[in-house]
Amino acid sequence: MAKNYYETLGIDKKATNDDVKKAFRKLAQKHHPDKGGDEAKFKEITEAYSILSDEKKRREYDSYGQTFQGGGAPGGGFGGFDPSQFSGFGQGGVEFDFSDLFGGFSDIFGGQQGGRGRIKRGRDISIDIEVTFKESILGGKRSVLLTKVGKCDTCSGTGAAPGTSTDTCTTCNGAGRIHETRNSPLGAFTSVRGCPTCEGEGKVPKEKCKTCSGHGILKKEEELNIQIPAGMDGGEMIRMPGNGEAVKGGVPGDLYVKVHVKPHAVFKKEGMNLVMNMPVKLTDALIGTTATIMTVDEKKLEVKIPAMTEAQQTLRLRGKGVTIDGNSGDLLIRLTATLPKKLSGKAKKAIEDLKAEGL
Repeated sequence: MAKNYYETLGIDKKATNDDVKKAFRKLAQKHHPDKGGDEAKFKEITEAYSILSDEKKRREYDSYGQTFQGGGAPGGGFGGFDPSQFSGFGQGGVEFDFSDLFGGFSDIFGGQQGGRGRIKRGRDISIDIEVTFKESILGGKRSVLLTKVGKCDTCSGTGAAPGTSTDTCTTCNGAGRIHETRNSPLGAFTSVRGCPTCEGEGKVPKEKCKTCSGHGILKKEEELNIQIPAGMDGGEMIRMPGNGEAVKGGVPGDLYVKVHVKPHAVFKKEGMNLVMNMPVKLTDALIGTTATIMTVDEKKLEVKIPAMTEAQQTLRLRGKGVTIDGNSGDLLIRLTATLPKKLSGKAKKAIEDLKAEGL
């Protein structure tokens, strides 16, 4: 029974080359033997990828259900699977180095890229903090105590006891990675992974650091100072490069801080503008008045309210809103004329007089 390579990769016949590659990446990560996967399944998806990623072989497969080699003789065994397209193919064996195929996917095989000459990067981490409305508008600082994997302070991340040196790793002979060979119908199947002894460094300490047991990193508590920029909205992220988790022989990841803003009793933020509601007595609405408000930075501000021509109006105070990089928004005061619930006899007479004047 002919094999259905499209079903093997979980794609349809209209799939693009990028779709084929993405499907193979996903399945290879799941079934790779070094990740504890099914070796037989891994061979199947590798075979399918070798056919569908090659334009000529895919065209033959779509037309005839198989591929052909040389002068047209039907391909045997793996239906035209050509191991030579992979790096490291030589007489008697196949060597897979997935660094090109999986470029940029640093955590597919083991979390970090193994081997010397490649920069390893620690994990990114994220936390949530809650700030006051005032802090979100004016900016501020916040200190947090975070437990994360960091560089060992005793050995400065080398893994070696202070004052000692390192030797070439005998497991990988200084290469930083090792080759593991397995038998397959194609011959010797060799996979490449980072050396577990030296953790991809190629060197091991003569005497291990007692604090981190030679790993160069360890989980510890660290106090971080977070600078809150002025004008932040709730849900925004602050990126702190290099404050994520450390990795031996590489660069640390980043810390992402998600900011949640407590609501304010008076103010709301709309872009770079601050908005507040202000009820105005009917008499003040008719003839105008002066009111005192408390700003976000808790300062008193005298506001002149002109006579209102409508029951609801907006008073704009330019430059009194959010300031970011020297640019300022406005303070919008939404005025609403309020009607009294009860009127005294004197007030009713005054209103009757106004009514007589046509007001």
